[in-house]
Amino acid sequence: MIAKLLVANRGEIARRVMRTCRAMGIATVAVFADPDAGEPFAVEADEAVPIGGATPAESYLRAEAILDAAERTGADAVHPGYGFLAENPDFARGCRKRDLVFVGPPAEAIAAMGDKLEAKRLAAAAGIPVLPGADATALTSGELPAAADRVGWPVLVKAALGGGGVGMRVVRDRGDLAGAVAAAARQAAAAFGDGTVLLERYVEAPRHVEVQVLGDAHGRVVHLFERECSIQRRHQKLVEEAPSPAVDARLRRRLGAAAVAAAEAVGYVGAGTVEFLLAPDGEFWFLEMNTRLQVEHPVTEAVTGLDLVRLQLLVAEGAPLPREALDARVTGHAIEARLYAEDPLRGFLPATGTLHRFRIDPRPGLRVDAGVADGSTVGIHYDPMLAKVIAYAPTRREAAGLLAAALAGARVHGVTTNRDLLVGVLRHPAFLAGRTDTHFLERHPPAELGAAPGGQEAERLHAVAAALAAQAERAASAPVQSGIPSGWRNNPSQPQRVEFEGAGGPVAVGYRFGRSGLELAVDGEPRREVRVRSCRPDAVDLETGGVRRRFEVHRVGAVHYVDSPLGHAALRERPRFGGPAEGRVAERAAEAAPAGSLAAPLPGVVRRVGAAPGDLVPAGAVLVVVEAMKTEHRVAAPRAGRVRELPVAEGQEVEAGTVLAVLDDAGLDDAVLDEPVLDEAGLDEDDAGPGPGGR
Repeated sequence: MIAKLLVANRGEIARRVMRTCRAMGIATVAVFADPDAGEPFAVEADEAVPIGGATPAESYLRAEAILDAAERTGADAVHPGYGFLAENPDFARGCRKRDLVFVGPPAEAIAAMGDKLEAKRLAAAAGIPVLPGADATALTSGELPAAADRVGWPVLVKAALGGGGVGMRVVRDRGDLAGAVAAAARQAAAAFGDGTVLLERYVEAPRHVEVQVLGDAHGRVVHLFERECSIQRRHQKLVEEAPSPAVDARLRRRLGAAAVAAAEAVGYVGAGTVEFLLAPDGEFWFLEMNTRLQVEHPVTEAVTGLDLVRLQLLVAEGAPLPREALDARVTGHAIEARLYAEDPLRGFLPATGTLHRFRIDPRPGLRVDAGVADGSTVGIHYDPMLAKVIAYAPTRREAAGLLAAALAGARVHGVTTNRDLLVGVLRHPAFLAGRTDTHFLERHPPAELGAAPGGQEAERLHAVAAALAAQAERAASAPVQSGIPSGWRNNPSQPQRVEFEGAGGPVAVGYRFGRSGLELAVDGEPRREVRVRSCRPDAVDLETGGVRRRFEVHRVGAVHYVDSPLGHAALRERPRFGGPAEGRVAERAAEAAPAGSLAAPLPGVVRRVGAAPGDLVPAGAVLVVVEAMKTEHRVAAPRAGRVRELPVAEGQEVEAGTVLAVLDDAGLDDAVLDEPVLDEAGLDEDDAGPGPGGR
């Protein structure tokens, strides 16, 4: 029996595993990097051990430090979660060597399925359809096109080890192939310590369908049905659901049989996932097997009623698969959305900062697996997933409606998120009709799906609420006559004026309290139809156009976060008497930067400098590669020119707005590159190791 379990992970998945352990009476141990000392998973564990610095290499990838922590705390088992060391066969062997139960498959199965070339060979031998592929690692730039010709164009370039999102690139032009392979190898080596890269035939617009499998040490393997994971950005999943709307009973049997055959081919024990590409005509191909729990496992739990972590622990103890796993059935529908700190309108650029408030109201059928809480910091070293939000209902449409409403009503203050995009996907007619594939976000871009709800009028009303809440706060804190509204006048006088900067630009609110009540103007236009029902520093009840709404207001410094049925807003208050406004540091730095400067689009680490001072470069030449949250961002020359300065070095940490390079602007128009040319690689959340909310 497992008495004490160490979770070799962080964030959401660490909390998830600990939740089941508490229900089973198993003591828990957390390991944490320096920046995670105060994060929920480290605080909630029965015991916690610091294991190093901020980066994964300094902490969660230090296998020996983690195993030492298990021995020091008397743990008798280790759960790797997903990401980091979860699919590292040497880590599994290290656990066995120290007489620690590894909650996962045998090291040999991890090694076999972790090498995608070997995995495809095994799948083909088991009679499972596979796509043509080739090992590109040792091929020269001259040999690569011929290999791609044999595989079939277009080709997908990806890492052979680790998870499927690492360095992924679709290549359609022979001239782009060598660069794509080199970049994928670089990312794979950084993420997994192995730069092996393969080419695979690329299937246009397929569905991404995967099957959950579960095996025990007695030779029994079952499947627990399929999940659809087709809504993706940069080959990374955003929305997952079970069951798939494209899979009928016959196809489900075929997919399940193929998944079980793949697991049996490697003597699989524990929970794993076999991933497939599914064509519109029902043809499917083996993609890979993930030898661990998946981020999206909650949707399978919801429709089967099973606790997959509990089953993992039982199997790891040597128990046979219980009857409920052998007789599992699908009931209802579940959808999961991954809430990220990122900006979909800027190429899904990751966002960093402090999460001032994180609230998602509980509802029947709703589950929130979060790795963050109020005050959590979203840093540069891990991917930016904040939480997984899962809705379960009798029908798919009901589940989508529940999940969209929960996300729309969430209070997430302090960082930019993909919340509006997720709501847009869940409410889109094509999604509701089940017409999804991996190109969904190309047909329905973020600017369409993720537009702020309510538009300009909603932002104006949010600004009114922010201004009135602020005056209520000033009135409440006044040393005398605190019951009188701020700005109240016995005789007519100039109105109070507050200016905000919002997503749609500046908004000015003027108000005056007098004997006749509130006089209100927005951007100079009187708003006589607005009636204030009540007003507190944290909530304003407004009636406008005959409709009454409650606006929640949360102020942090100069920023007012407002949430209402109209949506949400983050409004930065401009200083009343001039002077430097809070949050203008990066803007002032950009103003002071030399003409022709290219600035870092976000905080990160410089991974590659692609030029030198004095170089003549064409438009589009990659000058600097910045890594943030396990994704590479290429900062490219916006025009042809001569590199005048390159003031950064590889390995250097930079803040947003840091000047990375300066192009000689002689004879050219001055320009600052506001948007990086985004590398389409990225790491699949499952693969890179947990972000703030876990992997």
